[in-house]
Amino acid sequence: MEQMMENAFWGTFIGGTVLFILQILLAIIGFFIARAIGKNIINRSFSKMQEQRNMHPGRVQTLLKLSINVFSYVLIFIFITIIVGIFGLPIASIIASAGIIGLAVGFGAQGLVSDVVTGFFILLEKQIDVEDYVSVAGVDGVVEEVGLRTTQIRGFDGTLHFVPNREISTVNNHSRGNMRAMVDISISYDDRVDEAITVLQDVCDKMAAEEPAIKEGPDVLGVQTLGDSDVVIRILGKTENMEQWGIERKLRKACKEALDANGIEIPFPHQVYVEKKQNA
Repeated sequence: MEQMMENAFWGTFIGGTVLFILQILLAIIGFFIARAIGKNIINRSFSKMQEQRNMHPGRVQTLLKLSINVFSYVLIFIFITIIVGIFGLPIASIIASAGIIGLAVGFGAQGLVSDVVTGFFILLEKQIDVEDYVSVAGVDGVVEEVGLRTTQIRGFDGTLHFVPNREISTVNNHSRGNMRAMVDISISYDDRVDEAITVLQDVCDKMAAEEPAIKEGPDVLGVQTLGDSDVVIRILGKTENMEQWGIERKLRKACKEALDANGIEIPFPHQVYVEKKQNA
């Protein structure tokens, strides 16, 4: 009799354990399946939205990443709730306790609330989007993600900056229009300014015809400053976003070659050594 009871106990225990493990495995598998399906639906929804409403790609990426993050948080909460139910704990009381604890933590986490509120208005007012070149909170770079709590900005040296939204008091968005390309070229005082301006303007006209990224100019404005040993001539133009640096580099190279070809000197510092010899 005792042997039968022991066998029944172990059979019930093993059966319950197997059922418990299966329930957890099914919950985990269901979590990953739901996450994959949800992300696929969100991606396709935003792709259709971009095609139908002709939205800017940066704006679509911003809202897409935010929606995926919110969906992931909700799915994780549901998963935890299911796991708690599998363990047999009272879900209603845990949710109520979590609400009370969350309220208490909320009073002490004013910074987090400020992050969320600021992030909400940044998204609502469309201040920045993914792939925008911005300057915020002392950080310059390209926006990779805009969230309700933090904004991720990739610096030009490759560093990824996580900026709390509450620290974003001023946003300088450099990607909402054509950008300025400015080049200063120095010539010597011995050269004729009018001839140098003509040579440089020819270079600018040729580059404007060859470079589709140039939207306006470039034009030679004239003499900008008179230095100690040079005359500085300024060139100014407008380019597409993020193309200004490449155009400036090409323009400097072309101007240097054109000035050399026309015998116009670009001055550079000289050093004179004076050696004194004492007679024996």
